[in-house]
Amino acid sequence: MARKNPYELEPTLRLLGKLDRMGKTREPIKTWFRDAVIVPEFIGQTFLVHNGKSFLKVYVTEEMVGHLLGEFSQTRTFKGHTAGKKAAPAGK
Repeated sequence: MARKNPYELEPTLRLLGKLDRMGKTREPIKTWFRDAVIVPEFIGQTFLVHNGKSFLKVYVTEEMVGHLLGEFSQTRTFKGHTAGKKAAPAGK
């Protein structure tokens, strides 16, 4: 499987540093870095990723490696399709 190349490393490196400073504690890391690439060191960690309005929990699994954090924090809420109007009778 081909991995995506990180186009910018700064957000990822900052989160790695924050993860190292935290040590063994597994409390969620609050971040605004939606463009941070998920690396193998993040597996098993929970992030609170900002979606523009609030922070959403993102638990990192092995399948997420190589993707961006923002891909798992949706910015729009689907509220369903409208019921629509019933079709008018053809005779009128």
